Amino acid sequence: MTHPSPVELAAAKVLLEPWRWLTAPRFSGLEHLPRDRPVLVAANHTLMGVLDAPLLVLGLHDHTGVFLRALGDHLHFRVPIWRDLLAHFGTVDGSRANCRRLMRAGESILVFPGGGREVFKHKREQYQLIWKERVGFVRLAVQFGYPIVPLAAVGAEECYDILVDSDELLQTPLGPLLRRIAPRPDEIPPLVHGIGPLPRPERFYFHLGRPIETAPWRGQQDDDALCLRLRERVRRAIQRGIRQLLADRARDPQRSLPARLLRQVRRATRPRSRPR
Repeated sequence: MTHPSPVELAAAKVLLEPWRWLTAPRFSGLEHLPRDRPVLVAANHTLMGVLDAPLLVLGLHDHTGVFLRALGDHLHFRVPIWRDLLAHFGTVDGSRANCRRLMRAGESILVFPGGGREVFKHKREQYQLIWKERVGFVRLAVQFGYPIVPLAAVGAEECYDILVDSDELLQTPLGPLLRRIAPRPDEIPPLVHGIGPLPRPERFYFHLGRPIETAPWRGQQDDDALCLRLRERVRRAIQRGIRQLLADRARDPQRSLPARLLRQVRRATRPRSRPR
């Protein structure tokens, strides 16, 4: 549960720099992220999850100084070495008990209400929010009076095409085996294709919406109707953010990697004016 040190953060940025350069993350709505108090940022999870989440956390830290403690799926913490790497960079096993500990310590938190099911999307589910009946993140925000900042992410869904999703895999001869070994049968990774097994270097876009305050209802976390209303406000705000980012991306002349490379070449070769 310890906060990553400056050395660990610097190491993470060096490790991720090639991917950051390839994807050129673009942030908007940064003015909506409070700097004077801890917040709970709720975001949509994109396909495969790990493609954009680290750049989101480190990018927000670079732009705002706010470091988000990401709540990770329990499955991550069953994998030796990988779980230690996540912990070094501030990710916490996403249990309610751990979230309460972070809130009592005044940490800012990143949560993906869609969890693993939203990461391992099926065909034709691009940029859909798959939250089921989850409302726990809202209950905790209300309990501690945390503002909820909705965050939309676009880009990683295009890094891969889904060839075979979990529904289709379960219909194959492997289905009985997958049902026995998968911790949760609805969260089986799809078979995907990008540049072969590698992801395409799509540009990533992130947008933060206005904070949704919970302080007026602090301590009323057992009010089911209240928590559902707040959850719906968060969900609608993220969906609006996704639509806005998709429209922004369609107008972005620097969306593709070749366009960004050409721009850098032109800048590098532009004649400099001589001082008079």
